[in-house]
Amino acid sequence: MTPLVAVDWGTSSLRGALVSPSGQVLEERSFARGILTVAQGEFPAVFESCFGTWMQPDTLCLIAGMAGSQQGWLEAPYCPCPAGFDDIAAQLAWVPNSDGTVGYRIGIVPGLCMQSSAAPDVMRGEETQVFGALQLLGLDCARLVLPGTHSKWVTVTDRRVTDFSTWMTGEFYALLRQHSILARTMPATEPELDANAFEQGVALALGGRGLLHTAFSARALALFKRMSAEALPSYLSGLLIGEELKGQILQRGDTVVLIGSPALAARYELALAQLGVQVQQVGSSATWCGLRAIANTLESK
Repeated sequence: MTPLVAVDWGTSSLRGALVSPSGQVLEERSFARGILTVAQGEFPAVFESCFGTWMQPDTLCLIAGMAGSQQGWLEAPYCPCPAGFDDIAAQLAWVPNSDGTVGYRIGIVPGLCMQSSAAPDVMRGEETQVFGALQLLGLDCARLVLPGTHSKWVTVTDRRVTDFSTWMTGEFYALLRQHSILARTMPATEPELDANAFEQGVALALGGRGLLHTAFSARALALFKRMSAEALPSYLSGLLIGEELKGQILQRGDTVVLIGSPALAARYELALAQLGVQVQQVGSSATWCGLRAIANTLESK
């Protein structure tokens, strides 16, 4: 096996890890060079400035995330589900060599897509975290949630992603928090989590008639001074995350794998507890583990 330069190149950030053949992370780097800061044609130069010293003659680099989008370095395909390690490895988009010939040193991981009669769904970058979580936890089957601006709920069966769905929870929170009438009753800066207010919001969402109705309760609570301005953002967050959970098929006693930042994961754990659902948490190392697993799949062929 060869050393791996594992890269997560997102919309707003760029991070990478040098990973040994055994999977040990030897070094990590992070830069504020998301794809939105890089002009077309400048991706090779940015990559070289950030990770060039890691790229030895026998080094493989795999890049996950938005670098494979239409606005990124090289558009990578969407791999249709169900999909596993072999499917992902077979559809890597290889960055051409400087002379234009086919290169096999820098590969961009494809996203995943779900096709349905109603509407398609896509993910790009989360698939690598999912495969990494399976490796870290030793799981073949799992239900996973990746909270964020666009949360993903993923079902894995026999180490293959068989189903997923996207929920715009984080984006709707930002819209309501900053650009709706509700914003006028909330502080300008984001306060610390108020767990009681958050759980109150989750409970109302789970038992309520839908977000278009429950969201207005944030304004009414402020008008009648039944909740402080400092607590209202947590309450609104609970309403939105509760609405997301209401859309899932979950039963008391289920276990969900939670992949995300500690602060956001803590909110989801609180919300899932109201449904009697337990969580297993996996951090940012899932990306490196997933990219190493894809590299191992390539080398085993």
